[in-house]
Amino acid sequence: MDSTRYQDHIANINRHLAPLRSGIPDTLQGFGAMARAAMAPGALDEKTKELIAMAIGVATRCDGCLGFHGKALVRLGASDEEVREMLGVAVYMGGGPSLMYAAHAWESYREFAAAATK
Repeated sequence: MDSTRYQDHIANINRHLAPLRSGIPDTLQGFGAMARAAMAPGALDEKTKELIAMAIGVATRCDGCLGFHGKALVRLGASDEEVREMLGVAVYMGGGPSLMYAAHAWESYREFAAAATK
């Protein structure tokens, strides 16, 4: 398995988003504003919100979500224990398909964690 699978994946997504940023700037600016507002600290801190986002990525089987949110969880200092516990809740809520995707989410988080220690 390539040790930078999710890093490459989100870089590729960003490359493909570039023409959308220039072609439909209002839409992407609106999405960005919504993301910033949703993830801003409030009653829930940013790390908790990223854990929720990763769980939803598992439930919806979104590889890009696993990459972006795995990277964010490392930046925010999520522990292995926090990520594993979140994945347990995601599997509980999504059953067998979520269990299979939880393995991918763990891979994403660990990939970014390994890169952060280099």
